Amino acid sequence: MTEQKKPTEPETVSCEVCFKEIPISQAKSVKSTDYIMYYCGLDCYDKWSKQEEKPEK
Repeated sequence: MTEQKKPTEPETVSCEVCFKEIPISQAKSVKSTDYIMYYCGLDCYDKWSKQEEKPEK
C-alpha cells in the first residue's frame, strides 16, 4: 500500500499590531535581539514603527 499524505494547515503567527493570524510564509518579520516580530504587511509595520518613535510620558 502507498501512504497518503494528509493535508496540513500552514503554520500561522499573529501580527504584532492587528493580531490577525497569518501564514508564517506570508508574514513580514523583523528580528530583534531576543525574538522575531511578525507583521501582516507594511501598513502594520509602519504603525508599529511610528508607535515606537513616540516618547513615553
